[in-house]
Amino acid sequence: MTSLGDRILGLGLLVLAVAYGWAAQQWPEPFGGAETVGPETFPTMLAVVLVAGSLYLMIKPDPDAQWPVGKSAFELVISLVVLVVYTLLLEPLGFVIATTLAVGTLSWRMGAAPRPAFLTGLLSAVVVFVLFNYGLSLSLPAGLLEVH
Repeated sequence: MTSLGDRILGLGLLVLAVAYGWAAQQWPEPFGGAETVGPETFPTMLAVVLVAGSLYLMIKPDPDAQWPVGKSAFELVISLVVLVVYTLLLEPLGFVIATTLAVGTLSWRMGAAPRPAFLTGLLSAVVVFVLFNYGLSLSLPAGLLEVH
């Protein structure tokens, strides 16, 4: 990728960061009034970091950057597809199942054997689910595992 390509990518990421930051500010005010830390805090921090990174990419592009080719490009496309499918399956399947499948697939594509890859996905999904739901009282979608 040339420096022009870096600048175009930086501009695209800047547009994404601004849209993401704006969307984060659209969350309704929590019951009981405004809080210092609310549901928009983390997405806003991510948007600020993305703005900084995109501006840096536009101001100081890498003159020797190259597009990935061959196997590297193929693995990046697979990773992108896995992440898009993950976002589509998160609500219907639930966090634990969708995250197990996504982390397991990505770990496997990075070279881990299938069984350890998916066990890592399951373990990380359960730990994060328990941490968010019970430690931080922030609900993640249960999906198929929801108890009625």
